[in-house]
Amino acid sequence: MIIAMLASPLVLLFRGWRGPQWLKKNRRYFGVAAFGYAAMHTVLYLIDEGSAARVLADLPKLYIWTGWIAFVIFIPLAVTSIDYFVRRMGPAWKTLQRSTYAAAVLTLVHWAALHNWSGIGPALVHFGPLAVLEAYRVWYWYIRPKSAVAP
Repeated sequence: MIIAMLASPLVLLFRGWRGPQWLKKNRRYFGVAAFGYAAMHTVLYLIDEGSAARVLADLPKLYIWTGWIAFVIFIPLAVTSIDYFVRRMGPAWKTLQRSTYAAAVLTLVHWAALHNWSGIGPALVHFGPLAVLEAYRVWYWYIRPKSAVAP
């Protein structure tokens, strides 16, 4: 997921370099792989818990419900990642795909809360570059001084 989300800001930052273009071209595959990881993680969690009662008893815990919500967000992203849905949904597809950012934040909270907030360092190693690149993208498109256009 993180690699897929880094593609567009890296293309903006490193204009002309082919590496980010390759990431951007293949980001859908990275997103589907992230969904596969999340699905396997969820299946193994359910097997480990062993019963629906234990799963439901865990729901009030922050790290559990943030993980479940992130996973639920991933489902329509993965389902609509095939070319058919990209064409069929048109511009609505890109709007739906932007919910990846909410899933990323929820995943960060899931990870950090699972480790009683002492594991936030490793989580930030993964999410820090994304935050920096997204901040750069916001600055580039909305804040940076625009060059004056000659009349």
